[in-house]
Amino acid sequence: MAGFGVRMVQKVSSTRGFAKVAPHVVPALDRGVHRITRGRVLLSAQLLPGVVLTTTGARSGLPRRTPLACMPEEGGRGWILVGSNFGRTDHPAWTHNLLARPDATISWKGEDIPVTATLLTGEERAAAWKALLAFWPPYATYQARVEREIRLFRIVRRAPVD
Repeated sequence: MAGFGVRMVQKVSSTRGFAKVAPHVVPALDRGVHRITRGRVLLSAQLLPGVVLTTTGARSGLPRRTPLACMPEEGGRGWILVGSNFGRTDHPAWTHNLLARPDATISWKGEDIPVTATLLTGEERAAAWKALLAFWPPYATYQARVEREIRLFRIVRRAPVD
């Protein structure tokens, strides 16, 4: 999507109305399309790169699948995940799950990849946040809307357990 289209999507995604509707619609559509295409297509990834993150529930211990936008890092060393929750007041559940159990799996372009997540803090978080704002400016609107600091995670590949 070029120029005007991207700016229009960014503008719409920064609205409070989008924040109310999107959490109920976007993940459901993403999960359905991802399942139907056997992991090859993620609908929201037509705008932003995306993964389907599978965490282990912090309380339930059950697998939890969440489609998420991500920012791939240079050199393929990992991905940055943003706990923006579309600018809603609470941290998204998947961030609690990663804090409790940082080993997870992502589906990236049809490939299942075991990963380990690290919550970014301090200078490392500040550098990632600056890069994220250049990558997708609506994150600034999401942060301005909430009192909590939006959680950022770096996920990197881990060796599969035999």
